[in-house]
Amino acid sequence: MKSIKAISLVVLLSTLTIAAENNFERTEKALKQAIESEIRTEKEKERDGNRRAIQTLKFFGFRDDMTAVELFPGGGWYSKILAPSLKQHGKYYAALGAGRVKNSLLSHKGFEKAQVLESGESLERNTESRFYEISDFNFGINNVDIVFTFRNYHNFDEASRKLINQKVFAALKPGGIYAVVDHTRRHMQELDNENGRRVDPVLAIKEIQQAGFKFVDFSDIHYRADDELRYEVGRKTVTGNTDRFTIKFIKPKK
Repeated sequence: MKSIKAISLVVLLSTLTIAAENNFERTEKALKQAIESEIRTEKEKERDGNRRAIQTLKFFGFRDDMTAVELFPGGGWYSKILAPSLKQHGKYYAALGAGRVKNSLLSHKGFEKAQVLESGESLERNTESRFYEISDFNFGINNVDIVFTFRNYHNFDEASRKLINQKVFAALKPGGIYAVVDHTRRHMQELDNENGRRVDPVLAIKEIQQAGFKFVDFSDIHYRADDELRYEVGRKTVTGNTDRFTIKFIKPKK
């Protein structure tokens, strides 16, 4: 009897593993189609080798049937990959500073089901600190599967980062994923004129854990040995080749 139960367990685990792999095969197919889409510009495609979208999203556990929120999507580099990939089986939301997505992308093919959340935030840049400050806001949704922030965490002061982390935690379902990528600052290095658009990954982990998240894993997908962490990310010697931390958190189920 024990051997039968053991065999049954092995069969079950194998089935679940195969199902998960097949599910990502479908997701990967959707991602590749989005990456090859005509809505992406040549300039955006030139960054594919550096940003490694498929590898990054696979690390985070992204699936094409998820409800996903992208924070501060900017010009929509990731939006043009995520929204079309989620169109058939999932749901894509852009949130916070998503004006360009709202005004220029929602009418494009692949964005038929995409939405921009009207969360009521206001953003102001402090002229002294040069960091942005965000007012209180409300996503207006919950039970989200995954929230992404790509190279945005560094833009905000401590209070704003704390608020954003808390709001993300509230929006995610138990077991939901918080996916964070940003430019690396040397650990415990004080702010100077060269590192304002970088953030200490240890500090980021600490702050996100304080919001209630559990740290799951990190990846060296975006590790760049040539980036000495000395210069501003826009300098010619490092732009497009910055070292970036890639870290995954979950909202605990209990």
